[in-house]
Amino acid sequence: MTAATTTDFPFYVPIGNECELFETAYRQRLPLLLKGPTGCGKTRFVTHMAARLQRPLFTISCHDDLTAADLTGRFLIKGGETVWVDGPLTSAIREGGICYLDEVVEARKDVTVVLHPLTDDRRMLPLERTNEVLQAPDSFMLVISYNPGYQNILKSLKPSTRQRFIALSFDFPPPEIELEIITSESGLAREHCTALVNLATQLRRLKEIDLEESVSTRLLVYCATLMAAGLDPLQAAQAALIEPLSDEPEVQQGLFELIHATFG
Repeated sequence: MTAATTTDFPFYVPIGNECELFETAYRQRLPLLLKGPTGCGKTRFVTHMAARLQRPLFTISCHDDLTAADLTGRFLIKGGETVWVDGPLTSAIREGGICYLDEVVEARKDVTVVLHPLTDDRRMLPLERTNEVLQAPDSFMLVISYNPGYQNILKSLKPSTRQRFIALSFDFPPPEIELEIITSESGLAREHCTALVNLATQLRRLKEIDLEESVSTRLLVYCATLMAAGLDPLQAAQAALIEPLSDEPEVQQGLFELIHATFG
């Protein structure tokens, strides 16, 4: 769980009207749901918008063990005394910031229940342990994200929760924008970044190689960063593309052949 200041202004290239939609949702005090594959830029987008709106950002990476108390806070013993310590959601409300729950479907079900009073016209957070009811200020915004491709019966976002948010779908950027992102983020020469983008386009079209998820823009940036640091392209691709995408030897071999054809 991290809190970011507004001094950083992360690089982000808009693809459509997502920045305008985010700002409108913020001004109208509407919660926002981001949907899209891993590594397509959802978290970077939220970080960018928090800096753009000059609001503190509280990011929570959701997981199986995340509880409602992890979000709201708990009593802890400090210096021999029992004191209440706010969780990131409570801190975001008190400070009028943006609270971002990344991959919310990974959290336990009681987490989404805590969010419900903040996603309607009440915009409040009851804290039973401190006997408080926090009213979210106008500057507070709740944003959640998840990857629909990973949904199953056990891990899915209930319709009753989804319909409390306006939603925005993300995907991997078009080649010309992805090229701009990789070049800017890695510092690698443009012609080498072009080869990576062309490789990603081929990988994402492949049907014969069984990948749970296709190559992300994030992995392309990692690969380009290794190459810009002087690593051989095939070694960089092995570490940043082949190994993260699959553990199956047959699949890795298929990926290597395509990458070798690209870089020689």
